[in-house]
Amino acid sequence: MSALRIEKGGHLSLPTNQVQDLGGRPLRISNSSSRHLVLEVEDSNGKLLMAGSLGDLAIVDLLSFFNMFRKSGRLLFSLLAGSKELYFKNGEIIFATSTFPEEEIGEILYGLGKVDRKTLTAARQKIKTPKSLGRFLVDQGVISSQDLWAATRGQVEAIIYSLFTFHEGSFAFFDWPLLEAKALSLSMNTQNLIMEGLRRIDERALYMQKVKSLDAVPILTGQVPNDLDSTSQKMLALIKQGVSDVKDLLRSAGTGEFDGLRLLNQLVERGVVTMEEAPTVAVEGTLGEVIHIFNGVLSAMYRVVALKNPQFRQEVSAFLRQLPQPFSYVFRQASLKEDGSVDGGRILANLSGLEEGDKFRLLTEALSELVYMECIAVRRELGPLESADLIKRVQDVSKRVQALNQES
Repeated sequence: MSALRIEKGGHLSLPTNQVQDLGGRPLRISNSSSRHLVLEVEDSNGKLLMAGSLGDLAIVDLLSFFNMFRKSGRLLFSLLAGSKELYFKNGEIIFATSTFPEEEIGEILYGLGKVDRKTLTAARQKIKTPKSLGRFLVDQGVISSQDLWAATRGQVEAIIYSLFTFHEGSFAFFDWPLLEAKALSLSMNTQNLIMEGLRRIDERALYMQKVKSLDAVPILTGQVPNDLDSTSQKMLALIKQGVSDVKDLLRSAGTGEFDGLRLLNQLVERGVVTMEEAPTVAVEGTLGEVIHIFNGVLSAMYRVVALKNPQFRQEVSAFLRQLPQPFSYVFRQASLKEDGSVDGGRILANLSGLEEGDKFRLLTEALSELVYMECIAVRRELGPLESADLIKRVQDVSKRVQALNQES
């Protein structure tokens, strides 16, 4: 983090991303000394009791501490690509939330094979009230209440287990009284979650040595042992039918990622399945042209802003991960390139399975969100006069994309 200075008169200028996070809310000095200053949002969501940085203090140490001393409250993790919150009651984790798109309840249900992509996209477009996506799908008869409960528990576990992969970021613990009406208590044993999380990190790394990538393609060798369990047999049948990649296989098998990787790893070790590298997704046609047009202006804006703000790439990456659904899924695992453009092949792979019209609409809307965010950064760094030419180029992009839509 860049150094800050308190100016004459006591004024302190914060980085843009912190200003956006705080949203203009009033602050109070929570804690200070000659070596530090902690500012806290002045609201009723609980008193800040502890805050710090991840590194020497690891995730496992934090969870063990709150469990050992039977703490109640919420533990917020601010990470480069998003945030997570764990809710404790008497030292046990009872719930968790996340801004990471792959840990949203719809994506968990999709990963378990309970809902297809088209149905999920349509459901997200219909929700106009605070009613949750999961409850909406239950009310529509798409999934059962039991499916939602299992997915919710799996969601919380996924949020917690993935935490063990992070070694940088910050945390804050708030003494927030959990209202019984708001606390969906899953009553999960924290020590068991810690042990399981550490085990999964180690074992997943071993599995991926054989599986190679979630985008890799499983191929049958022709060997069929007679002692396979029913889930492994189902996986072989899906491979024979032509699943596109490992992600598709795990979703169709309904195993969940970790258990599915374990079974697939066993099939590879026994010579039943081999893995081939993922084919390159061609960025062509109308959708390819849309990505090319947007990437041109994204690269142009990135070159200018990055000179003024060296942290701009991280800022954009964080923005992509914090977008709401369905935009966050469009950018899922799509890294920002060195020139500021986006990975078109990954984006098109994320859109596979949708109708062509839906692909075009989602793609243009998601890329427009990104361009709009960068336009704000351009005005902020250059001022209205110097940024005028780049903003004009952005306006031209909209016209070119509209013309492509009419041609198609």
